Amino acid sequence: MKRQFRLVTYFISATCALLVLFSCTNATTSNRDHLVFRYNEHSNIPTLDPAFARNPQSIWPANQLFNGLVQLDDALNIIPDIAKSWTVNDSTNTYTFNLRSDVYFHKNKVFKNTETTKLDSTRTVIASDFSYSFDRLIDEKVASSGSWVLQNVHSYRAENDTTFSVQLKRPFPAFLGLLSMRYCSVVAKEAVEFYGSEFRRNPVGTGPFKFQLWEENIKLVLRKNPLYFEKDSEGNQLPYLESIAVTFLPDKQSEFLQLVQGKIDFISGLDSSYKDELVTTKGQLQDKYKDQLKLVTGPYLNTEYLGFFMESKSPEIKSKTLRKAINYGFDRVKMVTYLRNGMGIPAIHGFIPKGLPGFDAIDGFTYQPKKARDLVAQYKAETGDEFPEISIGTNSQYLDLCEYIQRELQKIGIAVTIEVVPPSTLRQLKSSGELDVFRASWVADYPDAENYLSLFYSPNFTPNGPNYTHYKNEVFDSLYVKAQSISNIEKRKLLYIKMDSLVINEAPVIPLFYDMAVRFVNKKVTGLGINPQNFLVLKRVKKSK
Repeated sequence: MKRQFRLVTYFISATCALLVLFSCTNATTSNRDHLVFRYNEHSNIPTLDPAFARNPQSIWPANQLFNGLVQLDDALNIIPDIAKSWTVNDSTNTYTFNLRSDVYFHKNKVFKNTETTKLDSTRTVIASDFSYSFDRLIDEKVASSGSWVLQNVHSYRAENDTTFSVQLKRPFPAFLGLLSMRYCSVVAKEAVEFYGSEFRRNPVGTGPFKFQLWEENIKLVLRKNPLYFEKDSEGNQLPYLESIAVTFLPDKQSEFLQLVQGKIDFISGLDSSYKDELVTTKGQLQDKYKDQLKLVTGPYLNTEYLGFFMESKSPEIKSKTLRKAINYGFDRVKMVTYLRNGMGIPAIHGFIPKGLPGFDAIDGFTYQPKKARDLVAQYKAETGDEFPEISIGTNSQYLDLCEYIQRELQKIGIAVTIEVVPPSTLRQLKSSGELDVFRASWVADYPDAENYLSLFYSPNFTPNGPNYTHYKNEVFDSLYVKAQSISNIEKRKLLYIKMDSLVINEAPVIPLFYDMAVRFVNKKVTGLGINPQNFLVLKRVKKSK
């Protein structure tokens, strides 16, 4: 009996101790929750190596871990990062960067000063680190997805520890914007060589947060970098947060539930699974969430469109008359209002999206059903084709948009079939020219309209470039080349507008809408801005208790 009593007493005591410990842990977590920013990544993060940061799920954490020579503010202005200043010699196409001397790599065992030292150490960033990082970017053995960023670079070198120069093969005014991409982040040779292929999950950067833990598809944790070099306007060191925690719930509906339960701090984008629950058809936050959340929106450098494969043998695709009829034949305003709850800007102007220098309110395609029917009649008279028909290739995410266009075009006498394929198959088919009409989008890689106009430059025919439509126009090509020799953005913008007008007149694409960056943010969070590239930057974020 005594033995049983002792066991019961021990069990009760241990249970109480665990309960006390659990309560203390919860209290500590609760007290420190305002120092942790939480978000969910419903897509898998494939790598934390900036040389492979090709999509938002990789770019977002890389933005917290790494720095480059320059960075962009929320208005897409190019501002200093590790380079505190730079000069450009137009006559030699040479960019010379003057580097800060107070930027340190994250503390890591790869920087141990001696073999007997057990503590992690660090060192300052010097110009030769950028030479190494650029070498790695173009190394065929590394096979970085960002090697194209340096395709116009003739040479680069470290002049000394704080001076780094880059010479281009030819003028390219958008080059500084390219350098803001995460591909161009600085990495330490010691870390890359030490971790080898495992550098993808053991990143060592210079950013406001440093790597702590990554259980793939479960949780990613980043911690504050106490050696970070940037300060706010009052001289306080950034970042304000202590850590970032990322979860990996695979579906957007679960992500939404986590947000309204207060378990994550924001979500990005408007998914069909919760759009009507969160947002009215006028694009306003639903009343029942106004005490808990704030809706933040802004232009997003993404043009959603349908593309025609201009080398198709189909008479419908070859006919500019019919391509224009399709452009006039559906209401973009109604489409954005009811299918996207107002979260988008109807693309009734050019292909260049709102928010970029070069966007202009040029005459595009508005909804004109009578004009569309007249153009269909003209096409029939020109070709003898009494039953025009097109087929649109899309993935399931955009099926509702394509079905809306299908219904509207039937009203003007054009039959439409829709072929739904997986996203990877769609990319392959449109690259190989196997789809007469395909749904696509183009998100800016860097903040210059050249990035959009490159889709219509004939030397860029797929698979060698992004010209999926195989559009070719000699006047356009000459203007495109000319624009690259003009460093003044205002003068270059005039040529961009001319090129955009040429594209709209030839109608190799059907612009649908210019996207909007949409964020639903917990009201405890401040300092989370929004930018036209929808990048996540957390170094200035604060949370109230």
